[in-house]
Amino acid sequence: MHSAEDVIHFWFQQHGPDDWFAGKPEFDAKIAERFAETHTHVAKGEAWEWRRTPAGRLAEIIVLDQFSRQLFRQSPRAFAQDGMALVLAQEAIADDADHHVDAAWRGFFYLPYMHAESLVIQREGVRLYQGLGDAEQLDYMLKHLHAIERFGRFPFRNAALGRQSTAEEEAYMADAGDRAF
Repeated sequence: MHSAEDVIHFWFQQHGPDDWFAGKPEFDAKIAERFAETHTHVAKGEAWEWRRTPAGRLAEIIVLDQFSRQLFRQSPRAFAQDGMALVLAQEAIADDADHHVDAAWRGFFYLPYMHAESLVIQREGVRLYQGLGDAEQLDYMLKHLHAIERFGRFPFRNAALGRQSTAEEEAYMADAGDRAF
């Protein structure tokens, strides 16, 4: 298993937004090659020692929330660690860990809120992103909130999760283009 420092270095020093959110197969392949085994261990809860530092907590959340999406794109496993990532994020925020990392990293503590199919959690995510002071990230959070307000779930996950889409969801997805919330 790689270290939390390895995850942080890979995510923030070696890569950035052009890789994180672009859905590029080559970036997914890099994560698979380097971190698939680490993901397996972290998903089993074996990285508890990472939680001793704010950056370690963040690394664990990134592995569960982000690496899951890249390793298992278009499959139920992409979302299987969302609950654990959210609980870890909630604990980290309660301990103020989000304010003890580089400000540019802070939004990754909040992504599990954005990914939750819960209106309560979405609303808390809006509050967190408002405090972040980044208009672009807040805009994405609000778009996720609006999807949950409207549908109670993210329609773009329906196929991967074996859920039947409603006619309204089908129209929404057709109108959304490559947007996935």
